[in-house]
Formats: sequence, C-alpha cells, structure tokens
Amino acid sequence: MTEEKENVAVEAEEQAPKPKRAPRKAAAAKKSESPLDVTSFKADGKKSGEVHLPESIFGVTPHQAVMHQAYLRQLNNARQGTAATKTRAMVRGGGAKPYRQKGTGRARHGSEREPSMVGGGTVFGPQPRSFAQRMPRKMRRLALRSALSIKAGERRVSVLEGFEAEEPSTGKMAELLREVGAETTALVVLATPNDVVSRSANNLPWAKVILARNLNLYDLFTFEHLIVAKDALELIEEHFGTP
Repeated sequence: MTEEKENVAVEAEEQAPKPKRAPRKAAAAKKSESPLDVTSFKADGKKSGEVHLPESIFGVTPHQAVMHQAYLRQLNNARQGTAATKTRAMVRGGGAKPYRQKGTGRARHGSEREPSMVGGGTVFGPQPRSFAQRMPRKMRRLALRSALSIKAGERRVSVLEGFEAEEPSTGKMAELLREVGAETTALVVLATPNDVVSRSANNLPWAKVILARNLNLYDLFTFEHLIVAKDALELIEEHFGTP
C-alpha cells in the first residue's frame, strides 16, 4: 500500500508544471556605470552630458596609510610653533632671598624666580620650534590621487564647463552649486584665477574656490562635493599624475 502511494506521489510530481525561471536581464543593463563617468554641467547649471575622468588620477587604489601621513604633515606644517614660556633665567627679579632661612615655618627658598614660587619660571614649558615635516613628492601625489579616487568612487565629483557670471553674485553662485549637485559643502577647482568666481563664493561658508595646482588633502577632506572646471582636469593630470 505504501509503495502504491509513493508511485502516485512521484507521478504527480512529474506531471506538475515546473516553475518558470525569471528571465535574465541583459548584461549591459545590469552592469553599473563606471565611477569615472561623471555628469558635466553648463554654466547655467543644466546637464550637458558626461565626462570621463582621467583614470591615472581618479581611478587608483586608495592608500590609507599614505593619506594619513600626508594629512598629518599638512596640519603640522600649518602650525606656527611660536608658543613660549619663561624659564627661571628669564623671569624678572630674584636678586634677594625672599625671607630668612629659618624660623618662618615655611620651606627654604633662595629666589623668587624658582618654579615653585608664584610668578616664577616654568619647568619644561613649550619653546619656539618648527613642526615642519618632510615627505617625498611621489608619496604626496599618491595621497592626493587616493583622495580624489575616493571622491570619484563615492560619486561626489562633478564637472562644470565654465562660468558665465560677469559680476560677483553670492546668490547666483549658491544656486549654481546646488544645481550642480553640492548638497552640503562644495570645493570648486579652477584652472586659472577668476576674481568674479572667488568673490561670489567668499560669503558662502560651505564653499571654497581653489586652483588646480593648490589641491590638498585638508580641503578634500573638509568639503564633501568636488566641482572641477573642465579646463582644470588637464592641469590636475599634469601636476599630480604619475611621473
């Protein structure tokens, strides 16, 4: 009886319609876009197409250790190193013994310039020094290329064909940056100095204008979105590309 039931179950399973497989999507449609293909915008903020970023700059494997070293180097090089305290040799006074040696019930002191006295010198206090650090040029360029590659991988790079403003306008600059894709903070990279663009962005605390040859890790880490002028891409590749 059990064998007959098993045979009936097998026959029913064989006769049952098999579920259809989901059709495979085309490889081209499923394939994600390359992070090096970014949107380019006209001077009025409208999309004009796509631009392929140079792979030697925006397509390298990020090197975290070199970026960290270059970032600390930049911060240390910006320090003035002018903090200074006076030692007991620099403090004024101390010619006479403050009070007699015995009979006062206090500790024995021979000078008012002692570090233990109020107004005395400082022991092991900071003195003027240089915090400058040296770093090979190849490592500095590698750190910058790594940071730019991270920006491209996170889809935070836009290309602007140019600026059409003839007079400084903070409102128009803010509107343009928002249309280009800067949702929070923006770093605008120019090929050559542009006084109109710089003055338009001066009153925007969340935006900064910088030249392509002055790109640095601190600004790339501080500002979220990178807006590069189209004519500045060649300069970036020329200045920071591999030798």
